[in-house]
Amino acid sequence: MKAETLAVGRDPAPARGAELEFREIFAVSYRRLVVQLYGVTGDAVEAEDLVQEAFVKAAAAGKRFLELDNHEAWLRTVAINVQRSRWRRLRNFSRIRDRVAQPPTDLPALEDRLDVIEALRALPEGMREVVALHYLADLDVATVAATLGIPEGTVKSRLSRGRDALALALADQEGDGHV
Repeated sequence: MKAETLAVGRDPAPARGAELEFREIFAVSYRRLVVQLYGVTGDAVEAEDLVQEAFVKAAAAGKRFLELDNHEAWLRTVAINVQRSRWRRLRNFSRIRDRVAQPPTDLPALEDRLDVIEALRALPEGMREVVALHYLADLDVATVAATLGIPEGTVKSRLSRGRDALALALADQEGDGHV
């Protein structure tokens, strides 16, 4: 029985030691790496994101990362490689964007219906989703309910309240001479 307990109840001390070492590396290196990557990218938010992603990869590497001689150099290299990969993806996408993403030609002129878009934005999220799926995507009540994972009665209720709210908002705008 004692052998089973030892096998099942492994000593958590090595895991805690590794976690403490990882936390110490983070505390010592994080700010310095963010400043360095800020110099590379010119964007503080991007620099933080890159360093955080490098630490995530370090945590995933686990013991292999902790056994390295220079943790900060590894993290910096990973962060810079992530930045280069992002830059390449953006550059490659910008080269093909015009060929791939042709603007649709069959959409109505939205400039003429900004009042409707503004009124939709003013609706609560759940109501806006139901109204948009029913009227803009032309889905029936059952399909909207299945898509959103809500009962059909909720869809009907939100449609009714959404129509009323839109009518009121658009009537107010019409009174202001916006329509």
